[in-house]
Amino acid sequence: MEAASPAGPRAPQRYAPGGAGALGSLLRGLRGQLFTWHILKTVALGQMLSLCICGTAITSQYLAEKYKVTTPMLQSFINYCLLFLFYTVMLTFQSGSDNLLSILKRKWWKYVLLGLADVEANYLIVRAYQYTTLTSVQLLDCFGIPVLMALSWFILYARYRVIHFVAVAVCLLGVGTMVGADILAGREDNSGSDVLIGDILVLLGASLYAVSNVCEEYIVKKLSRQEFLGMVGLFGTIISGIQLLIVEYKDIASIQWDWKIALLFVAFALCMFCLYSFMPLVIKVTSATSVNLGILTADLYSLFFGLFLFGYKFSGLYILSFSVIMVGFILYCSTPTRTAEPTESSVLPVTGIGIDNLGLKLEENLQETHSAAL
Repeated sequence: MEAASPAGPRAPQRYAPGGAGALGSLLRGLRGQLFTWHILKTVALGQMLSLCICGTAITSQYLAEKYKVTTPMLQSFINYCLLFLFYTVMLTFQSGSDNLLSILKRKWWKYVLLGLADVEANYLIVRAYQYTTLTSVQLLDCFGIPVLMALSWFILYARYRVIHFVAVAVCLLGVGTMVGADILAGREDNSGSDVLIGDILVLLGASLYAVSNVCEEYIVKKLSRQEFLGMVGLFGTIISGIQLLIVEYKDIASIQWDWKIALLFVAFALCMFCLYSFMPLVIKVTSATSVNLGILTADLYSLFFGLFLFGYKFSGLYILSFSVIMVGFILYCSTPTRTAEPTESSVLPVTGIGIDNLGLKLEENLQETHSAAL
């Protein structure tokens, strides 16, 4: 019989502190992963965009309720004009392939489609409020997120992990909580004149937003922010101007202009201009999907301002909704997505040699080819 080890009876006491230490290390690692400087900066930038969207919503609602002015196309037209005057003019002074004329010669039709998608996405979402309910718009507008992820998968070759899908589900749960709070607070007071048409408009608008955001991410990361904003400003001004003359000329003619209405239009245009100017910067350091998750809190900011401006009723579910959305957003940002290489690529595969050794591998292949030729 073997002698018992002296350390045997004390084994549980030896390993217990180790287990606590491992748990502490895990918690510290999790905290370090979720609250890095990059994530905190991403959260701050996302909430800045939410505040810009909140500004556009508050000014639009104030125009509609206080002064009976509903001209979404005119408001968008002013924003596109600002983009044109700032970024499109900037492109005219660029040299080489970044010049406005050079860009138009090579890919004008692509930017026509992009401008059309962006203009109609803004118009369809706003128009949907006349047909369907606030709840339907808030819920169905989230349809753009899975569409955006699918487009990013096939066009940008983004590859998601399980935590990303969990994070999106958490964010959508937060949106559901917000909708429930709206119903309990009595904000759902509009039954809509034709719910089916309104819901279809929301789905189309959300899908066009996804198309616009994917194109924005591609252009910003592959080309330049100035090119995206300049081309959207150019064709957005043309398309929205034509549509403005067709659908809103009577509404514009009936406006009783004074300095307060003019000030609200200016405030809306500045908020929208800041949104368009800053969003490419945020997308460049994150992704279009991450940005769309971050701006889900915009409706909650609008609600908080509405408590004082429009007499909304407060519910504790709004705080819960905000917290749930932020948790999902932080979870999504905690793990970066990876980019898959296009299939059948002519580039030598990186797997197994690493990016740092790719240059050496290419040099070896060139030397072997040269020796064989000799």
